[in-house]
Amino acid sequence: MEGILLLALFILLSISVYRRYYPVRGVPCVDYRDESINSLTILDLRDYNEKTNHYPIANSFHIPFAYLKRHVYEIPDKPIHVIASDEVGKNLGIRFLRSRGFKVKSYSMVDCPCKERRNAKWNTAKKSKTA
Repeated sequence: MEGILLLALFILLSISVYRRYYPVRGVPCVDYRDESINSLTILDLRDYNEKTNHYPIANSFHIPFAYLKRHVYEIPDKPIHVIASDEVGKNLGIRFLRSRGFKVKSYSMVDCPCKERRNAKWNTAKKSKTA
């Protein structure tokens, strides 16, 4: 009996860790200032205090992740670009939206390391062209 309880606890813990920390596949990181996301619905999942203090995004639906379940009906039925504050919020938000039938095309984080990698690649490509 104890073995079954331990197995059930392990399975529940594994599912929780997977949902929070395992990266979402098939959704690219795109800078929120990129013009390619203009045709998408921009959904800002950051908390209210993060939005006002750090980079408010014009023309975006601002629904913090904690309120997403309550206000999911306000999101237009169009492809979505998600803005999140961290990896956990991004993973949970995209998985929730996908479970409700939304098509999440891309995401960004304001302080995203992928932006730095992209800028570093662009700068090295630019230097190699000029050399």
